[in-house]
Amino acid sequence: MTSRPLILMTDPGHYEVSYQINPWMRPDAWAECGATRAEAARGASAALCAALQMVGAQVEILAGKPGLPDMVFPANAAVVLDGVALMAHFRHPERQGEEAPFRQGFEALRARRLIDEIVALPPGLFQEGAGDAHWDAHRQLFWTGYGPRSAKEATPVIAEVFGQEVVALELATQQFYHLDTCFCPLPGGEVLYFPPAFTEAGRAAIAAFTDPEQRIEASPDEAGAFCVNAVCLGRTVVMAKAPARLKAILAERGYRVVEIDLSPFILSGGAAFCMTLRLDQTAARTRPALPFAANA
Repeated sequence: MTSRPLILMTDPGHYEVSYQINPWMRPDAWAECGATRAEAARGASAALCAALQMVGAQVEILAGKPGLPDMVFPANAAVVLDGVALMAHFRHPERQGEEAPFRQGFEALRARRLIDEIVALPPGLFQEGAGDAHWDAHRQLFWTGYGPRSAKEATPVIAEVFGQEVVALELATQQFYHLDTCFCPLPGGEVLYFPPAFTEAGRAAIAAFTDPEQRIEASPDEAGAFCVNAVCLGRTVVMAKAPARLKAILAERGYRVVEIDLSPFILSGGAAFCMTLRLDQTAARTRPALPFAANA
């Protein structure tokens, strides 16, 4: 495994907004000037990749597939920790076709020893990767989201596969359909989140595991700009174009914000975190043996 942050992205050459499975998706807006938007998407993806590399990350690029435009969001492909990849199973048929090519991509990563093991979910269980399973290195636990996409029953599976504590958070709306759209643990122990995206029980769980001064509440404008959907590398936070208030709050906390115009991807309901998947994160303690058979 590399000592540099290792991040997976997907080539955006087949990206488009051709269907609607969340309230952000605008196939009509895309169709009005699809070629121009496709070119803008390629530029935005390249800018994100360059920003991550400037911060010191190694970026692996996975090929996309025609007819699978949302492969450009590999955060949903798997949950990865300690070299183990728990592959996703998508709820919507529009995305289920991504599972086989993502699996092939991860097999290639394993052959290169960039990951060690690949694990399948139990049959019939929906879980949409790191989009609904944030590893919090500061607290050494997973925050998981459930409701719109991932099933609550995936929570104990994640706990068992990785041998780590899991805090499950119930999502309240279709608008914030994955945890990564409304919740971001920061390296210093703060959590950036949008409270209305969670049920009362979800907000109570966040409060139980954080101190008041650690909670940074995003405004509706900031959440709607997909600023919470951010990539954190050390004290640098890479995110979509952000309102001034949030940038000032993060600067006061000692973070450097790097902004990228990700508007072509926000048109599909995703931004920086969705477009990336960390492959190198490790836990401080050793996990027990996997209860689910890793496919050889």
